[in-house]
Amino acid sequence: MNLQWMRAWQVAMEAVTLAARATRAVQAELITSDTLEKKDRSPVTVADFASQAVVCEALAGWFPNDPVVAEEDADALRESANAVLRDAVVRHVQTAQPRAAAASQRQVLSWIDHGNMLEPNAQRSPARFWTLDPIDGTKGFLRGGQYAIALGLVENGKVVLGALACPSLAHPGGRHPGTLLMAARDEGTWMYPLPSPAQGDALPARVDGLDDPAQARFCESVESGHSDQDQSAQIAGRLGITADPVRMDSQAKYAAVARGDASIYLRLPTRADYREAIWDHAAGAIVIEEAGGRVTDIVGAPLDFSRGKRLERNRGVVATNGAVHDAVIKAIQN
Repeated sequence: MNLQWMRAWQVAMEAVTLAARATRAVQAELITSDTLEKKDRSPVTVADFASQAVVCEALAGWFPNDPVVAEEDADALRESANAVLRDAVVRHVQTAQPRAAAASQRQVLSWIDHGNMLEPNAQRSPARFWTLDPIDGTKGFLRGGQYAIALGLVENGKVVLGALACPSLAHPGGRHPGTLLMAARDEGTWMYPLPSPAQGDALPARVDGLDDPAQARFCESVESGHSDQDQSAQIAGRLGITADPVRMDSQAKYAAVARGDASIYLRLPTRADYREAIWDHAAGAIVIEEAGGRVTDIVGAPLDFSRGKRLERNRGVVATNGAVHDAVIKAIQN
């Protein structure tokens, strides 16, 4: 691994680990049965902002010239009506990141805004930038299911490094509640235990070896609005798949395919003009590819991360173990 990527690997690994710590603390403190009954989204709001602040603090410190494209900005937190939320965000950032223990409110908000360094309607991306989803899978986060902190480094339109922290996806072996997957181009995908990556040896992640599509298992979203599940069922039927799909929230689905828990993940467009956000797929895509799989859009074209905040040149996403990829693309086209 070249020295530049090695530093990026170390920084990304630490950043998403600390962000996972912050989100876990928010879950433990703010999510109760009463919260769920009232459908109160304030805990995920606090966790989203705290996670982005923690990650952007690291990126701004180590790579100040690298733009960051993330999902959140701090404008809403600056409103007087959101003072309680703002204070909670600051407190969780200070607790999760030792370097931020004495950070001011203004500093924390500036870290959040560091994730908005691309114009909203920009049609071209910088040659090198980071893209972040501070919490992917908000409903999974609230219900205690799967969610992910997803950080990707993009160079010339291609993802070259990804960090995918899945705090609720048990590490192989079952001794740790979460898994951190790290991948870099031509360096493979590696799994570390969460919440403490340093306490366990890295294990290689590999896709399953299935080459018979009929034996494959789909991995799809819990929420039907995120992908066309009826069409997924039709595609499964064309491939002869009879196994029930593995359903989970967030980019943890990418992790599931990368480590062989499932063979296929489809993100099928729910409307003709929809284009996927880059932060929803950057980290997950390289995690699967470096584990031996393949990720394209629904016609088999590579994902193009060079066109601003969305995959403007792609429709949908198909992620597989590689061996069944062409069969899946063919089934989609039929």
